[in-house]
Amino acid sequence: MNDTIRTVAVHGTDSLDLGPHAPKPTALTDGLTEAGLTVWAQSPIETGLWECLPGDFTAFRDGYTEICTILSGRVTVEADGEAPAEFGPGDIMVMPSGWRGTWRVHEPLRKHFTIITD
Repeated sequence: MNDTIRTVAVHGTDSLDLGPHAPKPTALTDGLTEAGLTVWAQSPIETGLWECLPGDFTAFRDGYTEICTILSGRVTVEADGEAPAEFGPGDIMVMPSGWRGTWRVHEPLRKHFTIITD
């Protein structure tokens, strides 16, 4: 029996093909699309890459916490009850379970995300 635990690695995250874009279900801007790629998942954790074109959308984190690092692009996040905050390359954001808000993507945005299910 082989019990080797293997490293999972992804290189070139700034240009990796995430697959075809699809309409963003919570879009407030007509024609807004997104794409994502799960790199690794083992309950209760999932990690991967996500990108979105410019526009606005609502978001909520019901039943999970998300930690993300912005890889490229700029976004203003307006969490319910908080002042808007701008994020760009190298910035880290934690949205705890129950978080709600609006994302205003100013230029194509790419992030690395880790989701932890409650």
